[in-house]
Amino acid sequence: MNHLQKKDLKYHWHPCRTLKNLEKNPPFIVKKASGCYIESIDGHRVIDGISSWWCKSLGHNHPRLTAALLAQTNRFEHVISTTTTNQTIIELSEMLVKLVPGMGKVFYASDGSSAVEIALKMSLHSRVNQGEKRRNKFLSLSNGYHGETCGALSVTHGDNFKKVYSSLLFDCAFIEGIPYVNSSNDALWHDCSGHWTKVQDFLQYHAKETTALILEPIVQGAGNMKIYSQDFLKRLRAWTKNHNIHLIADEIMTGIGRTGKMFACEHAEITADFMCLSKGLTSGYFPFSAVLTNNDIYNCFYDKTGLDEIFYHSHTHSGNALGANLALETLKILKEDFDWEAFHANTAYLLQSLQKVAEETKILSNVRGIGMIAAADIKQDAYSPDRMRDMIHIAFQNGALLRPLGKTIYWLPPLNIHKRMIDDLQGITKRALLRAFK
Repeated sequence: MNHLQKKDLKYHWHPCRTLKNLEKNPPFIVKKASGCYIESIDGHRVIDGISSWWCKSLGHNHPRLTAALLAQTNRFEHVISTTTTNQTIIELSEMLVKLVPGMGKVFYASDGSSAVEIALKMSLHSRVNQGEKRRNKFLSLSNGYHGETCGALSVTHGDNFKKVYSSLLFDCAFIEGIPYVNSSNDALWHDCSGHWTKVQDFLQYHAKETTALILEPIVQGAGNMKIYSQDFLKRLRAWTKNHNIHLIADEIMTGIGRTGKMFACEHAEITADFMCLSKGLTSGYFPFSAVLTNNDIYNCFYDKTGLDEIFYHSHTHSGNALGANLALETLKILKEDFDWEAFHANTAYLLQSLQKVAEETKILSNVRGIGMIAAADIKQDAYSPDRMRDMIHIAFQNGALLRPLGKTIYWLPPLNIHKRMIDDLQGITKRALLRAFK
């Protein structure tokens, strides 16, 4: 370790790391980042194969986004949004609403988990304002992830994230039997009727007390990048409508083009009652999130004056002008100055490249992908946590930042990655797998 790494470990508590293991594999000291690359102070350059926790949709240090940030800083950086507004937030709100049919209003926060909390609270609060106090439960998908604040964690599935904090959380019912697919070419993608009967029986049991069903549309990110049937999503939306249950679409990872559509809900041609956005919304430049909802929800609060009727969720930086201008510029770039033809060609190439790694190494199975996401699982007889850690380290030494999820390795690079960088990812991943799992 160099002196900076030693000082970092002395004072800095890193998230999601086995802390003692940091001494063996100390953190990479970043000097600069540009496009799909991150560079250390000693000149070592790596491809950001995970978009820095899935948020760098347009890569690092995009010139238009940097200019937008500086331009807004020169005007003003933040003013309380409860009693003021500005041209940037008005334009962004209008653009977001027009992007999603059926939506009418946007509520802003600081990060993805906060957006989920807002959607959960809005749904529940709207029921109270309508006199539907019996509707106070939530449904979610097994294997789903929605964040690590208490409400978001309550509707997240799996003990890995929540077991220690169970005394802080509320109960949530989780839907099993999800029809997973490897691509949009799978038969289940188009018709999951064989899976639906059992799921429908479970849903009916919870129908009368449920206020909302929350899900990650199409791709479950932290749940090992599993992809499920668009027909399943379509059926869930129809069921929630028929039973007066809100649908909350957590598009924090899947939104802003990641799955090949602007929003993953578009694969099933559905609109939710709430849509949560963050991560790629500002291309990871700034902590900023948004909750879109429809005017029916808004009207549940419109003429209310009682202290228990007004929606109190007062984030200090709600509607922060720096984040708003970055989000606005991100959407303008994707609309005006993004090569969608190259993107779609590269998404197919990304999946083909990982399939090639699987064929040549014989170490991977269940190769899957959609949009700018490709994932595969280490075969059971080959996997060990130590080997996986070795693979990460070898890949990093060879020029790629990867961060597997359990037994799953995945590529989730910026949307504007070039084909030659995908070739590099392929070669680096192959070499790392062969060395670590030999």
